[in-house]
This record gives sequence, C-alpha cells and structure tokens, in this order.
Amino acid sequence: MIDVRDLCENPEKFRDSQRVRGADVSVVDAIIAADAERKSTIGSFESLRSEQKVFGKRVAAAKGEEKQALLAEVKELATAVKAASSASEAASATADALVRALPNLVSDGVPAGGEDDFIVVKTVGTPREFPDFEPRDHLEIGELIGAIDMERGAKVSGSRFYFLKGVGARLEMALLQMAMDQAIAAGFTPMITPTLVRPETMAGTGFDVKHDAEIYRLAEDDLYLVGTSEVALAGYHSDEIIDVEEPIRFAGWSSCYRREAGASGKDTRGIIRVHQFNKVEMFVYTTVEKAAEEHQRLLAWEEEMLAKVELPYRVIDTAAGDLGNSAARKFDCEAWVPTQSAYRELTSTSNCTTYQARRLNIRERMAVDDGGKAGTRAVATLNGTLATTRWIVAILEHHQNADGSVTVPVALRKYLGGLEVFPVL
Repeated sequence: MIDVRDLCENPEKFRDSQRVRGADVSVVDAIIAADAERKSTIGSFESLRSEQKVFGKRVAAAKGEEKQALLAEVKELATAVKAASSASEAASATADALVRALPNLVSDGVPAGGEDDFIVVKTVGTPREFPDFEPRDHLEIGELIGAIDMERGAKVSGSRFYFLKGVGARLEMALLQMAMDQAIAAGFTPMITPTLVRPETMAGTGFDVKHDAEIYRLAEDDLYLVGTSEVALAGYHSDEIIDVEEPIRFAGWSSCYRREAGASGKDTRGIIRVHQFNKVEMFVYTTVEKAAEEHQRLLAWEEEMLAKVELPYRVIDTAAGDLGNSAARKFDCEAWVPTQSAYRELTSTSNCTTYQARRLNIRERMAVDDGGKAGTRAVATLNGTLATTRWIVAILEHHQNADGSVTVPVALRKYLGGLEVFPVL
C-alpha cells in the first residue's frame, strides 16, 4: 500500500497518478478525510482512557459517599471509553480499507491510458517471413510432433487445460532449466515455492482476494492458488527486518493457476491462455534508491533469455491503466507470433516500489542519525518472468519447417540431449 503520510502531504501527485491510470481521483480526498477522522477518534479515545486512569486512582483513595459518587462517574466514563474505542476501531478500519484499495503511485514517465496506450521502447530482430510455405499455428505443429494434446486435457480437466508430452514436455523442462541456470549465474537463489498461500499473503502482494475473479480459492481451507510464484516469494520475508544493502534475488520455479474468468472467447485455441502453466520468476528485495536500476537489470535478463531462443521481440512500456494495483512501472517483452501476425507477451517485469512491502511489513534498518536514533523503512520489491509455458507457442511457430518439424534453438540443445530438430511423428 502507499505511504499515507506522503499522500496527505503531497495529495496532488497521487491525484495525478489516479488520473493517468484512468482511476477514481476522489479516493485521494476520501483517504485524507478518513485519516483525519482516524487520528481524531484515536485522540478522543486516548484522552478518555487517560481520564479513566486518573479516576481509577481517585476512586481507590476515596471513601464513603464520595467513593460511591465517583464510582457512578467511572461507570459513565467507562461507557464513553468503550464507545470511543469502537469509534476509533471503525475509523481505522475505514481508513485502512481505503488505503489498501488505492493502487501504487505510478512512476514518472509512465504513459497514461489503458491497455492499448503502451509505448514501444525498442524492437529487436525481424519477424520471420514464410515465402515457401504457409506457416502452421503452434497447436497444429504441436500435434504433428507429438508435443501438445488439448483434446485429452479437456477430457481430463475441462477447457483451457492440456497435456504436454514427449518433446513438448522436454521443451518446457529445458526452457525452465535454462532460465534457472541463467538466474543462478546472475546470483539468484533458486526456490521451489508453495503454490497455495494464505489470504493475507495473497492480499499482501496486492491482489484483491474478495473480488478478483482470476484467483482460484479453496474455501474449505481458506487458501489460494497462486498465479505466479511472486506471491509466495513476496510473503517469504513478511513481518521481517532484512538487510538489502545488496539486493536479495530469488528465482522461483512453480506451477501457476489462473481462472481466466474474463477471457471468454479469447485465445481458445492452443496454450496461449490456459488455467495452469509453469514458470520461472525472478523476485528482488532492494532499497528504494536502487529499485529503478534493478528494474533495468531484470529487463536485461529477460531479453537475454529471448535472445537464447532466437525470437524477434519488442519491449513496451506499459500504460498506467494496465499496470495492476502493485506496479509503479512495468515493461513487457512481446515475441512475434507468425500465424497471428502480432506480438504477444512472453515476459513482464514490474517495479512495485514499497507497495507490497508496506502491506507485508517488510522493512530494512535505517542508518543512525545525528541524534543517535535509528529506525526502519519499507524495502522495494520487483519481479520479472524468465520463462514460462507460453514461450512454446512462439518457439514452435517461429522455428517451424515446411514439413511441420521444428528446428531447436542452439542454446536449448544441450538441455535436450543435443537434439537439433523436433521431427514429425
């Protein structure tokens, strides 16, 4: 969540942030009013509570009729204290709910608008042309080489489920292992993460557990299936004070689950938009001052992976209205998908500044000041995808051959026992 003190002292920058997101600006003033009410009710409660303590001492010292009179006053005061306490709790709950619902403060330079208002930062490589044959889509190729079985996936689990088999399963494992090897070489600690988390962890990461239709919930256990290992990795240091003088970098390998509730009719063919997939996700804890620089590193590592699988791609600076609640800035890497004649997202990396850390109470110690005082402050968190199941779509389509076989990118071959081509069965 955001820094309420900063919002109250600098409300216009938060109003501007809401404007570029296309979100409700009035919520900023509502938070200011709610925070003032919270402080007022706390003050009233503490004043009455202090008065109650003084009365307690007077009652203890009094005798006879004086004591009876004071006891009557104490009873009235106790009722007032209880009412003030309830008012304070209600005001705090209202203020907290408003603050938790407010998206992160957008970074300077992020384009305004929604999903289609991104800015292309750069384009790398040239989309492949097919002058000698009509390219097949990834599902047709996947069936020809025995890599993907959507029909039996639907039979077993329903729509948007699938089996990866044979070279399809091997390709995914190779991709994820190459991503993990790259992350380890860059200093990341590999992590196999839980895929079920508590509601406070899910909400702490920035997801609206009560209203987000994309999240799977196990009601009987009050647990949530994660859509990314970012959730578990963010919760790893919750309620802790950590040392981020050097960034803490984790690479999480996990299965991920998304309901795709709003995807009716979209990408129904193949494995572009599915309910379950696997992913290697980078997650970083660092200082606020180093967050923007670290964001560029995460983007560079993503681009390094895309170069290894020899895909043309572009990098976009995502518009404010498409950032989600947690991100202050997000870059997507989109690879060219030949049969769609379009760039499709394969990776994204987000700088969440202190938004998640404030919700999860993750702090670092501050240096001792001239007065000899030391305190703590929220750290910054960032995330970025290194590889995921969806990459298979672009790899199969871009590297396909006229007979339906697929040439294996050179960097992946050592992870596939030296295999150079996925042959048609």
